[in-house]
Formats: sequence, structure tokens, C-alpha cells
Amino acid sequence: MADNNNPFSNLEEKFNAMQKKKKPQKEKTPVDYKKYTKPFIGIFITFVVIIIALANIYVVKEGEFRVVRQFGEIKDIKDTPGLHMKIPFIQSVTTIPKHQMNYKLSEAEINTKDKRRIIIDNYAVWRVVNAKEMISNAGNLVNAGSRMEEFIYSVVRSELGQLEYSEIINDENSSRGSLNDQITTHVNELLKKDKYGIEVIDVRIKRTDLPEENEQSVYNEMISERQSIAQKFLSTGDADKRRIEADTDRQVKEMLATAKKDAAMIAAEGDAEAAKIYNQSFSKDPEFYSLYRTLESYKRTIGEDSMIIIPSDSPYAKILSGYLE
Repeated sequence: MADNNNPFSNLEEKFNAMQKKKKPQKEKTPVDYKKYTKPFIGIFITFVVIIIALANIYVVKEGEFRVVRQFGEIKDIKDTPGLHMKIPFIQSVTTIPKHQMNYKLSEAEINTKDKRRIIIDNYAVWRVVNAKEMISNAGNLVNAGSRMEEFIYSVVRSELGQLEYSEIINDENSSRGSLNDQITTHVNELLKKDKYGIEVIDVRIKRTDLPEENEQSVYNEMISERQSIAQKFLSTGDADKRRIEADTDRQVKEMLATAKKDAAMIAAEGDAEAAKIYNQSFSKDPEFYSLYRTLESYKRTIGEDSMIIIPSDSPYAKILSGYLE
């Protein structure tokens, strides 16, 4: 019988009643992981294969060579744009540019034909035309550029050594205009002969300087030369001026003499023609001619301040007095 004063006296009875009402639990079936192993391995292998395939796909772009090597040996060279595949873990791919590149050469000192030392500064535009030959004979772009620089320096030294300093620095000299083309042609001949697989598009002499110890003497010489040329032009100009002035004076004198001669002839012809007309006119009335000549003489001899003393019975006085009989 339960004790009403003890609150824990009926706990055992309640627990036994709950155990009777509780249903028995089913036993759990163990999971079989073996049936998932094969699909997982297949997916993993597929994923790895895709990753490896993607990692070994390479792209050939416009303006570049893609060199495929196998154990260091060149197996193929791709220059057509597109997607290509290499063998994983065995082959490697490197890139060589196919477009034009600039190459700045080191400054060099050379001697001209007239034994002048000058410092030249060149640059070149070049490109790779045969990647296999370039790799076989130069190894890489750096070595190829070095070999090209050696050839350029050799050719420049040879070409400029045949010219005098004034011909090199004088822009009006036509030989300077073709010098760059000659250097380019000769360098390409040497590169092609040794099969370096590169081509020089253009070689330009960017700057020619004198060593510091020679600059002032050359400047003084250039000034003296320019002054001599200027004096020559001035002398030639003065001579031309005197010649032109003398020729002009001669022509003016000839023209004046001809004009005076023509004027004298025309005046003489006019006087002769006038005398002829006077004779024809006055021969028709000799008395009128005599009177006209007399009046003309009066006009020439009598002025405003003239005084003439004549007898009163002279014919002249009678005419002046109005006596005509």
C-alpha cells in the first residue's frame, strides 16, 4: 500500500505501467556501402580525366608559334590559329612570337674613312620566320637577338668605314638615304646563310654622336666650312649682280641711242615735210609769204622790253603806222 506521506512511493508503479504500454522497437538494418563504391569511383575517374584533358588543351593565337616538345625534343610546331591537344605529362608547349618586334642595339664606336671616331645608336625591327631553325641554331629569342646584333654591328662598321664623316652626317647626301637599306640587306644575307630562322625588316641609324673629346674640334671645323660655303655664295652673288647691272646698263644705253636716232630721223623727216608744205603754200602768193616772214621775224625780235629806232619814212614804219600804199 502506498504511503501518502512519501511523494516517491508510486514512481515504481508508474514506471512499470509505462513499460507495459510501450511497443517493442524493430531492429535497424545495416547500410550496404559497397553498392555505392563503384559509381563513385567511376565519377571520380571521369572527373580526373576531364581535368587532365582540359589541362592539356592549348590554344594557338594569331601572331605566334606554339612549339610542342617531348622530353626536350621538338615534336611539332603549330602556327595555325585554333585548339590543339598535347600528350599529358610527356609533352610541353612553349610560345614564340611571330609578329614584328623592336630591338634596341647597344651604342657602339666605329671609325670612318677619314679616321674619325663616332658613336652610333641603332635599332632594328625583326621577326621569327622559322621557329625550328631559330631554336636549333640560337636556342631562344635572347640568343637570336644577340646574334642579330653582332651581325648588324659588323655590317654597320663595314659600311660606315667606307664613308667620310661629312657624308654620314650630311642629310643632303643621297648615299645616307640608301645606307639603312644596304645594312638591312647584308644582315639578312648573313642570317639566312647561318639559318637562324629570323628576318630583319629594317635597320635604322637613330643617332650619330662624336666622342666628347672630338666634339669641339669638329664643331669648329663645321663652322669654318659653313662660313667658307657662305662666302662662296656671297662672292657668286656679287659677281652675278655686277654682271646683271652691266648688262642692264648696256641695254639701256643701246635703247636710248636707238630711240634718239629714230627721233632725229623722224624730226628730220617732219621738218622736210613741213618745209615742202610751206614751199607749196607760199609759192602760190609770194607777197603774202614775204609779209608772213616779216611778221614772224618781228615776233622773234621784238619783245615786251624791246626798243627799235627806225626812220619815219621807212617801209616798216609806214606798215606800223597803217600806211599800206
